[in-house]
Amino acid sequence: MALICEGKSSWPELVGTRAQDAAEIIERENSLVTTIIVYKTCPVPLIFSCNRVNIVIDCSGTVITVPRIG
Repeated sequence: MALICEGKSSWPELVGTRAQDAAEIIERENSLVTTIIVYKTCPVPLIFSCNRVNIVIDCSGTVITVPRIG
């Protein structure tokens, strides 16, 4: 059985933006999720969750991958 999450699920337009700006946009566009900012070298949970969006950033605080529910 596939898990279906509600609301917007990915934000490719945020790659290259500042992490805090991305977090605010994501939480405004989908109020069902919580954002988590993580550095590219940090491990992230492997368990899928409809209420989490990881924002992966580089050392300058810039979003480097497409933020998506997971």
